Amino acid sequence: MKDLLVKEFKPKSLLNLADNTPPQARFPVIDAHTHLFGDIPASELVRAMDEAGVRVFLNVTGNVRLPYDESGYTIEPRDLEVYLDTYCRPHPGRFAAFTMSDFARWDEFTLFRSTENPDGSPERWVELCIRHLEQDVQQGALGLKVTKELGLQFRDNDGSMLPVDDSRLFPIWRRAGELDIPVLIHTSDPLGFFLPVDANNEHYQSLQEFVDWSFHGAEFSKQQLLEQRDHLVAAHPGTRFLCPHVANYPEDLEYVSRFLDRHPNACIDISARIDELGRQPYTAREFIIKYQDRILFGSDMPPRPDIYRCYFRFLETRDEYFEYPDYIGRWGHSRWRIYGLGLPDEVLKKIYHENALRLVPGLKPIYG
Repeated sequence: MKDLLVKEFKPKSLLNLADNTPPQARFPVIDAHTHLFGDIPASELVRAMDEAGVRVFLNVTGNVRLPYDESGYTIEPRDLEVYLDTYCRPHPGRFAAFTMSDFARWDEFTLFRSTENPDGSPERWVELCIRHLEQDVQQGALGLKVTKELGLQFRDNDGSMLPVDDSRLFPIWRRAGELDIPVLIHTSDPLGFFLPVDANNEHYQSLQEFVDWSFHGAEFSKQQLLEQRDHLVAAHPGTRFLCPHVANYPEDLEYVSRFLDRHPNACIDISARIDELGRQPYTAREFIIKYQDRILFGSDMPPRPDIYRCYFRFLETRDEYFEYPDYIGRWGHSRWRIYGLGLPDEVLKKIYHENALRLVPGLKPIYG
């Protein structure tokens, strides 16, 4: 017998348990949190969606491109019109998009400087962001997406980190409310990403492989980032905020409950976090039933039927101790397995499509 590395440890469960994975969702699904990884042909996406019972694919980064390269994928800006022309218009009722407006920048992290704003005027940048947002909405964007770079990487002109609730950005959030579009704002990351990368960190394997995922020692702690996000949401009661990944704190559903109770203009999605929810099935089931009107379905994953079916198994069945695909939570073999919630039909309908139609008004004419 030899010593095994953690990444080599892939135990097979010896439990004799039923597998009730649904081939399709019980009700039509709006995947309200997806990204287009590479230029996958629209016809291929439609086939995968039809196979799993997914009605609408909402690309929340509709004006960026994620092409594959040797290291995984790189992110490039592109015109929203490209996505609309390639996916939405040729396949009516199947594809939709959010825009990132001027937040879609990874060339440098000094946010306010751009070719249109070489002097780095924050006021000028905000004006441009709002103008481009309005143009994108007129073209067909259904919401605004803001990634975790705000608070973790975007810097002011003096090099200091921009807080999530920087008041100079407030006109953007107000304008989104006036346009009646939601703001999907990703703030922070899993709790383990902010802790030391050591033997006590349950995300050790992922942080070993992707060292830039670690934010231990970042300028703002996870708690500070969430406080900034919560202040931002509270300061704009006329704007709907979609807080993805279970408000980015599925490890603490008591906190998420308090957040939703205090902020009626906020809702969440479950994208890329069924690994966290599925290991606390009693608490998660009670939480989802209690907040059933404020939770959206999202995958955040490539539109593969096997991935969708794992989500459906989690939501619809009472299956026990089953694995989830690596795309949902990497290194699941050596971490943990999950349990199904067996949610009631009336809750499933809301999560699968009814809440999305209500909270993202632009989806209604697309869904038909």
